[in-house]
Amino acid sequence: MPEIDKSKLTEADIISKYILPAIKEAGWDDMTQIRQEVKLRDGKVVVRGQMAARKKVKSADIVLYHKPNMPLAVIEAKANKHEMGKGMQQGLDYADLLQVPFVFASNGDGFVFHDKTVLTGENGALETEIRLGDFPSPKQLWDKYCAWKGYTTQQLPIVTQDYHDDGSGKAPRYYQLQAINKTVEAISAGANRVLLVMATGTGKTYTAFQIIWRLWKAKHRKRILFLADRNVLVDQTRINDFQPFGTAMTKVSGRTVDPAYEIHLALYQALTGPEESQKAYKQVDPDFFDLIIIDECHRGSAAEDSAWREILEYFSSATQVGMTATPKETGVVSNSDYFGDPRYTYSLKQGIEDGFLAPYKVVRVDIDIDLQGWRPTKGQVDKHGEKIEDRIYNQKDFDRTMVIDERTELVAKTITNYLRRTDPMAKTIVFCNDIDHADRMRRALVNLNPEQMAKNEKYVMKITGDDEIGKAQLDNFINPKKPYPVIATTSELMSTGVDAKTCKLVVLDQTIQSMTKFKQIIGRGTRIDDKFNKLWFTILDFKKATELFADPLFDGTPDSVIVTRPDDINDDDSDLEDILNGDEPEDNPEMPPDRIQEETEDFDPVSDEEDPWIEPEGEAENKYKKYHVNGVVVKAIAERVQYYDTDGKLVTESFKDYTRKTMSRQCATLDEFIRKWNDADRKQAIIHELEHQGILWELLEQEVGKELDPFDLICHVVYDQPPLTRRERAESVKKRNYFTKYSPTAQEVLNSLLDKYADEGVLEIENTNVLKVDPFSRMGRPIEIVKKGFGNKNAYQEALHELETEIYRFA
Repeated sequence: MPEIDKSKLTEADIISKYILPAIKEAGWDDMTQIRQEVKLRDGKVVVRGQMAARKKVKSADIVLYHKPNMPLAVIEAKANKHEMGKGMQQGLDYADLLQVPFVFASNGDGFVFHDKTVLTGENGALETEIRLGDFPSPKQLWDKYCAWKGYTTQQLPIVTQDYHDDGSGKAPRYYQLQAINKTVEAISAGANRVLLVMATGTGKTYTAFQIIWRLWKAKHRKRILFLADRNVLVDQTRINDFQPFGTAMTKVSGRTVDPAYEIHLALYQALTGPEESQKAYKQVDPDFFDLIIIDECHRGSAAEDSAWREILEYFSSATQVGMTATPKETGVVSNSDYFGDPRYTYSLKQGIEDGFLAPYKVVRVDIDIDLQGWRPTKGQVDKHGEKIEDRIYNQKDFDRTMVIDERTELVAKTITNYLRRTDPMAKTIVFCNDIDHADRMRRALVNLNPEQMAKNEKYVMKITGDDEIGKAQLDNFINPKKPYPVIATTSELMSTGVDAKTCKLVVLDQTIQSMTKFKQIIGRGTRIDDKFNKLWFTILDFKKATELFADPLFDGTPDSVIVTRPDDINDDDSDLEDILNGDEPEDNPEMPPDRIQEETEDFDPVSDEEDPWIEPEGEAENKYKKYHVNGVVVKAIAERVQYYDTDGKLVTESFKDYTRKTMSRQCATLDEFIRKWNDADRKQAIIHELEHQGILWELLEQEVGKELDPFDLICHVVYDQPPLTRRERAESVKKRNYFTKYSPTAQEVLNSLLDKYADEGVLEIENTNVLKVDPFSRMGRPIEIVKKGFGNKNAYQEALHELETEIYRFA
């Protein structure tokens, strides 16, 4: 039989003819220990307008397991025409995801073996070549792995306990494996407090189930308590992920803890209360539970003085595992202080990159009274005859202490028209300030959608804790197979624990002062459902929450950000469809992330926590005095449009086009703009005004491709003037030699200011502290410079203004 020419074989041939035989010869079991084409990621979703598609992802060629769901090694193969170690870097990437120390690369001639255990164990090279016939046995790799992990004899029965297998072929995702295995390892090693941080939609409950299952089956933990703070969370858990526990499981009800069961699911509120008679947890001894899983532990359990914390402290001898999508770290509340640093973190950003979570667009809608405020006339009374307190009411007041009907109607109209232009049947959650606001928003949406309501009166539903009819529709809303309800107005009930996989629009008309709460609300849209074509979602933001609580490290950059006027959505003749649909990506450099502002002046880290003594499905009524008015003119203000794709690149309307359109409304001619610019005492005022109109200088500068002053960006982009750089303008001023009318000291100062302008721009020379820095600091103190060179401050300011006039003169 002629010898096979390896160089002509495909990668698949190399695997089947050389690599697999070598592995099996070493004793690896084909059924339980060898998996081929292991897909670790789903493929990042890329959005273009209203269309979305997944990027293709590679799979690990082979993963070796000690037993199912306990990976040990990755093998990457290449065709024989490549060098033996060609696939090593790819294999290392997969090994990092699986947290395994062994990687093998092969072209069929042998293996390059990467062994991380040599870094902490025996001496030796990190990468070595081995022959096909010398592939290590399962025992050899397992022994090295155990030594690398530092497992004790007592730990081994626990860390090797089987996962639950329902026979469907469902396997944990790579990050779930890490979270489960790291937690079981930590507990087997004696850890009594463990924190897991996993973004909403990544399967925290399934992860919790597998942790409990393995510890329970290994008899390492025998009585387990699963704690949550919403009925819907407990019921979903019991019916779905925890179902395999069968008759060993019970839900605590009637404030009775039945010691006959081993697995207890309970609400915080069902176990404790302000009265001693309500503290049902005291019906059993402090050492009754040996494992407690705290779902959404950023809530009551985080605060030291929380009534809910008393449950955990009573059962302090139990191992306690906190799970959250939003770890709370503030000056007064800390998850880490109680649980320690997270054993594992899987962020929304990583989930989007891996294709397990949905990317999102942001449409920020600016309403004039929200930004400018509204003040009642003298002696004005509201609809109920109540005299309105005379002050300026702003965005934080609306629908909390001040109800303006026209604002509610404008928000409802904007939502309605957005859905009409995209998908009228897209599941939508509208987050309102309170139940009253949710009622009024429902009514406004009903009145704007008579055709849809005629088809089904459940097109719009209020789903809040006080409404049994609405609550009864929650399951239908989250069921992908049920078309109705489509729009749900809510306050608190749907902010967490609602698994709405097909939610495509999240509307924020709620004042949010907690990043934790903001992330929980956004989590309602992050789930993906390929079967029902839910691959991405939109945040329609009326409250600037997406600006205040951007967290790129955890959440990533939005797929796109659109800041617009209600008119752009509500005007049938507007080009919103073009804006929303977008263009193909332009070849622009990466965009900077949004400015991060984690706290505002009025930031209250715990103000949005729910009252722990409300019934779990209930909600608090508005506790503020509320005025209700109408007849207010609510106008749209200037639009700002920003679009990013998942790589952070500009993808739609160019900023040049947007700038032309914006400036044409401000200054119709070049002369008009120059006159306005030169008349300004401080150019900073105009620059900031235009920024407020949505002209973003950095992005415009990137499009133009030159380092231009804001003045020249406008002149060039809007009025087609030749682009002049700051350096060119500065040189032009020096050539005119207009400084000669000043004293030598003043000339030195003005020349230095001109150099500052050339290097850093007009905002730098208008900075009141500019005279404190080099080279001015060598001339003396600011007051001395001004007095010696100009006589007084007013004369200095006049000279600076004249300098700016010279800078911006046209030749």
